[in-house]
Formats: sequence, structure tokens, C-alpha cells
Amino acid sequence: MTPTIIVFALYLFGLASRWPAYAGFLVQVGYLVYRGLALGRIPLVGVHDTVSFLAASIMAFGIAVDQAHGRKRWVLQAVTGLAMAVTAVALFQAPENKPLPPVLNTYWFELHVALSFMSYALFAIAAIMGVRYLKTGEAEDERMEYKTAFVGYALFSLSMIFGGVWAFLAWGTYWLWTPKELWTSLLWVYYGLYLHLRYFTWWQGRPIAVMGVIGFGIVMFTYLGVSLLMKSSHAF
Repeated sequence: MTPTIIVFALYLFGLASRWPAYAGFLVQVGYLVYRGLALGRIPLVGVHDTVSFLAASIMAFGIAVDQAHGRKRWVLQAVTGLAMAVTAVALFQAPENKPLPPVLNTYWFELHVALSFMSYALFAIAAIMGVRYLKTGEAEDERMEYKTAFVGYALFSLSMIFGGVWAFLAWGTYWLWTPKELWTSLLWVYYGLYLHLRYFTWWQGRPIAVMGVIGFGIVMFTYLGVSLLMKSSHAF
């Protein structure tokens, strides 16, 4: 984890080349592979592993958005800075090395969690594009925000479907009325409105950009706030 932060810092505060950012991404992926081999499973349980996976996802999609956005330096800088901050959070969280209980030891769970955090990464990048648009007013930034959030919403919808299948196999029902699931459904509805409201002229531009930024705040509360502040069988 520390090497990842060091390499990211080289890009942000030193070298102009993009290669340190790419190298940091590869180091983070290598760490996840190491964790997976050591555990004998995909590391997607607990704050340490999920935050580590989130950081890698932010960089993966951030590099893709950077390429699609014309390789503007600020895009990769912002994404790398966010990934570095997320990685730093993982440093202060103890990894969970115990075997998975039977209810979690299924690929439906892994698909559900992996897709959830991939969508979180895309929502984070969309929020970055939204902040940039609010600062510059460039239409391309707003379009990239929308496109990124659209892909994130698609992955998030898939994660909910796989989560429903997992819940049915584990508990015999597709839905449990836990705070986590209620906030997840709220998040899904929110981004659904966000994607549709953009088709109305009076919502385009600053209003939709603000919605994208607020949306990521809801994402973070759904991920961490609900788990830390509310009792739920569905944590992280």
C-alpha cells in the first residue's frame, strides 16, 4: 500500500510523465492479486480490502476517462489524487484474513461487491468532472460527467441484480429491509433521475453537474455512513 502512495505522489508532485500514475495503478493491482492469492479468494471483505479495490477501480476507469478526454493532465491528476487518498485510508484499516462464512463464499457475492465498487469509482470520477465543469463551464466536462455516470449506473444496476440473487440463495428472499439496502435503492433512484433529467434543457449544465457531485456524497454515505452509524446485517 505504501509503495502505491509513493508512486502516485511522484506523479502528482514531481514527474510530468504519466508513467508513475500507471505504475501506481499496477502496484495497487499487484497488491490485490497478492491478497487474493494469500486468502484464496477475491479480497472484497472489510474496509481495508474494499477501499483498496475502490482505489484500483478509480485508477482503472480514470485512465480510460483520461484517454477519452484527450489526455488532459488535470484529469489524471485529479483521479490519481483521489486514488492516493483512498489508498491512504486503507493503510489505517486492519485487513480481514479470516475465512469467509458460507453465506459470503459464493461468486454471486463477489460479483455483487466488485460491480458495486466499480460503479462507486465511476460515480467518483463523474463528480470530479462535475466539479471541473462548475469551475470552467466547458461543455465537454459536463458530457464526460454524464457518460461516466451512465456507465456507473449500468454497473450499479447489475450489482443490485446479482445482490438479489445472492440474497435469495442465502436467505430465501431477494430483498432484506436493512438500512444498507434502503439507501442503496435510494442511490439507484437518485442516479436514475440524474440520467433522465439531463434530457430536459433547463436541467442541463450547472444543475446536472451539481446533482452529480451530490450523488457521490450519497455514495459515500451509503458505503461508509450507513455501515458505521446504523445497525445492519449488510455491512460495507
